[in-house]
Amino acid sequence: MRTSIATVSLSGSLTEKLTAASRAGFDGVEIFENDLLASPLTPEEIRDRCADLGLSIDLYQPMRDIEAVPSDEFARNLRRAERKFQLMRRLGADTVLVCSSVSPLAVDDDVLAARQLRQLAEVAQQFGMRVAYEALAWGRHVSTYDHAWRIVERADHPALGTCLDSFHILARGSDPKGIQDLPGEKIFFLQLADAPLLAMDVLQWSRHHRCFPGQGGFDVAGLLRHVLSTGYDGPLSLEVFNDVFRQAEAGPTAVDARRSLLVLQESVGAASLPAPVVPTGVAFAELVTPDAQPLAALLGALGFARTARHRGKPVDLWQQGEARILVNTGPSGLPHSRLRSSGGTPIDGTGLAALGLESPDPAGAARRAEALLAPVLPRRRAPQDVPLDAVAAPDGTELFFCATDRLELPNWLTDFEDLEHTREASNVHRIDHLALTQPWHHFDEAALFHRSVLGLQAQQSVDVADPYGLLRSRAVTNADGSVRIALTVGAAPTDDTVHAQHIALATDDVVAAARRFREAGGHLLPIPGNYYDDLAARFDLTEEELATYRELGILYDRDEHGVFRHCYTHTVGRVFFELVQRDTGYRGYGAQNAPVRLAAQHAAGGVTGG
Repeated sequence: MRTSIATVSLSGSLTEKLTAASRAGFDGVEIFENDLLASPLTPEEIRDRCADLGLSIDLYQPMRDIEAVPSDEFARNLRRAERKFQLMRRLGADTVLVCSSVSPLAVDDDVLAARQLRQLAEVAQQFGMRVAYEALAWGRHVSTYDHAWRIVERADHPALGTCLDSFHILARGSDPKGIQDLPGEKIFFLQLADAPLLAMDVLQWSRHHRCFPGQGGFDVAGLLRHVLSTGYDGPLSLEVFNDVFRQAEAGPTAVDARRSLLVLQESVGAASLPAPVVPTGVAFAELVTPDAQPLAALLGALGFARTARHRGKPVDLWQQGEARILVNTGPSGLPHSRLRSSGGTPIDGTGLAALGLESPDPAGAARRAEALLAPVLPRRRAPQDVPLDAVAAPDGTELFFCATDRLELPNWLTDFEDLEHTREASNVHRIDHLALTQPWHHFDEAALFHRSVLGLQAQQSVDVADPYGLLRSRAVTNADGSVRIALTVGAAPTDDTVHAQHIALATDDVVAAARRFREAGGHLLPIPGNYYDDLAARFDLTEEELATYRELGILYDRDEHGVFRHCYTHTVGRVFFELVQRDTGYRGYGAQNAPVRLAAQHAAGGVTGG
């Protein structure tokens, strides 16, 4: 199906918005009136610019406060509308959006509203235009789609139809099932937006918190199915008012927007994409560092051994059990890595730049990612190196699709030469989860990316109290928990704190692992004694347990599935490690303890993070 996006959904000048929409692959745009008014280009120049970019102008919007008003006011409205139709003719647009009135002059009279909208449609028809009437969720007298349709039906004019907007319908709690009773040819336009489920005034909710389909809590796919059942064949258009999107770079936002529409179309059977290939484990985590010594000391204390070195690159493999850490000491790290702070600025020092994800079909995973507009990353490799498919996540983290234990597929480990080493009894058996800090304007995009491109399941978003603000965190996982990634972001774009990434290592005995780490010279994050006094009040723990946890800085949590014990190392660069013990099916990440850990990291002078 054709796709479109309202210029109000993107940041920048009108020219920048049009360019971003075209490069992302949209077929058309809605021109928001304020964008046109602020543009130095004439309507003819905007029309030509859109044509050059391969964009149609699918809608001009909005025309407000037209109907159900006194006759003298309506006469003024018609004069205003004629001027707008003249403008639209110059612009090359043939459909205008008319929002249900919020004017205090409007009266609750459907007969009058229908008569005046019919007169408007007659004028529009003279200019070769159509009028799409939309019910605003906060309209003075018309606030639901079915009410708007009854007025359109009463007006009975071929140049008058309705515009359906998923936000206005779903935010009101209206049942979208009735849409399937509308004639498809009278649905002149469809606008789509999602939103988080918030208890707030619907106008403020709409103006500040809309998001792209799949990023909120609305059943946009269900609504779309009802619309398509009518025979509607117009564009799927995004109209999203969002404070974050308005401040973020237009190009990546447009790509995120189009990805959301591709996934939405797939969910209703309107688009065929390569099937999701869900990762089955973490093959490796790759750290880039200008100085390997502090990181080597930390890994050694954790029980890792330096087991192999890449044949042609300054990359070492450190391993313990099935947990593998690559340490890259190249002059510029990975060629496409973009280590960034929460504000998007480059970060010097040690950072997590890449993940290897075990995949049952690496080539299929790459095809899926490419179809959903994930940047496919070329690799600088020698002829003998194993070819690995890689794409970039929204935060710049490189994702490699691996088949470590599949004999019939290339194995990335063959690029490494074994080193002499002593492998001791392991306390760590695999990577439990990873926490990736997102630039503030990519949080929702990251969740949609990992869910749609990788096929991971997104958990509920949670807010975590940091001493200097709030952090948002949302985990994405596969079904059995062998892949867990926590996506974290500072709650405000003004947050200049550099949040760290961390790697959580699974152990069957966190107390033994913590003692071994400390005996090997490692430094565990100290936790305030007040935490353990509270822990004694909340849980029935023995004095011996409490004393051990207090001594080692071990944190404790419990849910209906089991128990979670965890502790943290000091930070190197902007990376730290966590030792975790999950008992009998605990599914969380110790979010209850996060504020204490964050405060302890601030007190220790390190960067903080997820």
